[in-house]
Amino acid sequence: MLAILGGTGPEGKGLALRLALAGEELIIGSREASRGSTAAQELAQLAPNAMIRGTDNPSAVLQADVIFLAFPYEGQRAVLEDLGPAFQGKIVVSVIAPMKFERGKGASAVEVEAGSAAQEAQELLPDSQVVAAFQNVSAEELLNPSVTMEGDVVVCSDHADAKKVVMDLADKIQNLRGVDGGSLANAKYVEQITPMLVNINRIYKTHAGIKIVGI
Repeated sequence: MLAILGGTGPEGKGLALRLALAGEELIIGSREASRGSTAAQELAQLAPNAMIRGTDNPSAVLQADVIFLAFPYEGQRAVLEDLGPAFQGKIVVSVIAPMKFERGKGASAVEVEAGSAAQEAQELLPDSQVVAAFQNVSAEELLNPSVTMEGDVVVCSDHADAKKVVMDLADKIQNLRGVDGGSLANAKYVEQITPMLVNINRIYKTHAGIKIVGI
């Protein structure tokens, strides 16, 4: 069972849709159960046979084995400190890419004291297996099931088995590929690609991603 916290936002909803279309059972978590249920109902219209339901964040964490963090970085510490014990022994997938926007300058990365949002999550959840992945995948394309996606999902973690689980999930999304990005320390570089892609997409009016060649 997969849960996506922040599943009412574009990235979370898009991941939920694509993974559900790939046959996974999804729970969308939100601060309010009603918002989670509404998001699930919206996605059910795009994928009528998919297994998607919504609830509040605490219930979603308790029911899932793999939990995606797909909310803005600013909310990470509060959510993880509040729900920390419920994450124990579970795989936690950080989709978070801390960034800020400035008029005339576009998007830029936010420096995180721990090194990256994913490393901070691991510090806050020492009894969980944190994996960083999916930060560079377009939310707009994820949310449009008629779009054939293309690109690689760089997956970083200090836990080999958890990394393999997440790479396999990436491979289930048609035309995406999970790529082993090494240890969780490398998540910093993956997260910081995201604001660069945001700026490229704004310039070229597209939804560019990344692809690793040679492997």
